[in-house]
Amino acid sequence: MPPSRKVAVAVFGARIAYGVGLVAIPARLTRRWLGPAAETAPTQVGVRGLGAREVVLHLGALTAAVRGQPLRPWLVASIAGDASDIAATTAARGALPEGSALATLAVAGGSAAISAALAAVVDS
Repeated sequence: MPPSRKVAVAVFGARIAYGVGLVAIPARLTRRWLGPAAETAPTQVGVRGLGAREVVLHLGALTAAVRGQPLRPWLVASIAGDASDIAATTAARGALPEGSALATLAVAGGSAAISAALAAVVDS
């Protein structure tokens, strides 16, 4: 397996683990991002949905990586998910804890940048 695919496998694994965490312990992982709302059941519905997206998307990507299939489509989908997280957080920034939108931009933007860098080298 080429080194770029090995890195992709590690990234996909980390994203799967994060998604599992969002499903299993949503309030704990989102308290700094969402503030007191992270403790409420309605908020946890959406957070668990986000976690499920992370698991399903990146499990599919991991499977493709192991099978030697193209990864760019999976990476593009991952970037789109990160971009939607940034957009949703930006739209609600006035109701979120101070610094939450900037932190989301850093984390989700960083994840998107990693995926973009991998997409540039992984299937070439």
